[in-house]
Amino acid sequence: MENLDTVFAALGDSTRRAILDQLMRGEARLSDLAEPFDMSQTAVSKHVRVLSDAGLLVIEKRGRTRHCRLNAEPMKQVTDWLANYQMFWSHQFDNLALHLADERE
Repeated sequence: MENLDTVFAALGDSTRRAILDQLMRGEARLSDLAEPFDMSQTAVSKHVRVLSDAGLLVIEKRGRTRHCRLNAEPMKQVTDWLANYQMFWSHQFDNLALHLADERE
């Protein structure tokens, strides 16, 4: 569960989610990830470090450049956890539909 907390914390920032969106298209250099943002490369590096610590991306150093790629496995853990609540809400809506149908009769 501790890793789940780390993943949720990492996903809680819009910049980090945008970085993950970029990485869905494929591997990218850190400098390329920084381009769309109005912030320093150092600031983007801090976001990348949070994502890496959560296991959401892998950083590989090649020469002087760092390349990042998405690791979606931790998101599967989040999806699995959320699936329990999806079943709960589906059951609640089914019960509401039955209640409304009974009131119509």
